[in-house]
Amino acid sequence: MKAIGLTRFGGPEVLQVVDLPEPEPGRGEVRIRVHAAAVNPTDLTFRTGGRAAQLAQHPAPYVPGMDVAGVVDKLGPDTDARLAVGDRVVASVIPFGPHGGTYAEQLVVAQESVVPAPEKATFPEAATLLLNAVTARLSLDALALLPGRQLVVLGAAGAVGGFAVELAKRDGLTVLADAAEKDRAVVGKLGADQVVPRRHDAATDLRAVVPGGAPALIDGAALNAQALGAAAGGGALVSLKGWTGPAERGITIHPVSSYVAANDTALLDRLARQAEAGELTLRVGEVLPAARAAEAHRRLAAGGVRGRLVLDLANPRW
Repeated sequence: MKAIGLTRFGGPEVLQVVDLPEPEPGRGEVRIRVHAAAVNPTDLTFRTGGRAAQLAQHPAPYVPGMDVAGVVDKLGPDTDARLAVGDRVVASVIPFGPHGGTYAEQLVVAQESVVPAPEKATFPEAATLLLNAVTARLSLDALALLPGRQLVVLGAAGAVGGFAVELAKRDGLTVLADAAEKDRAVVGKLGADQVVPRRHDAATDLRAVVPGGAPALIDGAALNAQALGAAAGGGALVSLKGWTGPAERGITIHPVSSYVAANDTALLDRLARQAEAGELTLRVGEVLPAARAAEAHRRLAAGGVRGRLVLDLANPRW
């Protein structure tokens, strides 16, 4: 089979079309014929060597990608009756695991990581769901806010931020979100109770609306230490890129990673059903042939992309 892989870490140019053996599912595993793979910031980190230590035990080429949508085309021994050949599915994938990532024509993954795709969603739409929705859900769970409490979402126009706004509203929270002028309408449509215009920096803009600072924040913009100024003393902040502080003024930092939930079938399925019900908005920026993966990485790194860039593995144009 063909895939997009790399034999050395570096810029987008290291991504190449590679030939790999057709994978066979083992015990409790599922093989997916990949139709679409979303491109996420974590894929850029993977490409530049951020997971080099975990990959050292595996032979190159290394295949990026965590988000996938496709069709089950083979079941390994001892799989349960929950999935069948021909099912349209989405999966949460750990790209530094034994089978690599999602930028491939076929993918083997543990059955626990695979759930039915949202009905009526296209493959590109379905491929934008799990990584970012899981991250948003885990962020809210870490904060454990009661209904009616106030939450601030920084970077609400992004994938994690957008899902965080929608899930927080389903939890009964009052949501303030920051957004650039061009994104304010989108963030408002996602359900934010108030959209704070981004004019200076997150702390200054937010404190103009909440003078004492926010009791709880999700830092979807990966501002890290810069986001602390937007938090109230004794408050809580969720960080998404592994940042753990140091904090100040008694603020608690909750680092959140989707990796811990890759095999949480109940959570993955719950989010897929919420997307199916229209409670989560699947936003595709553009679909590109898989052969243009390097271009997708350049565009994502440049910033300003709204909605996910998605690689088409059904028509890859190798």
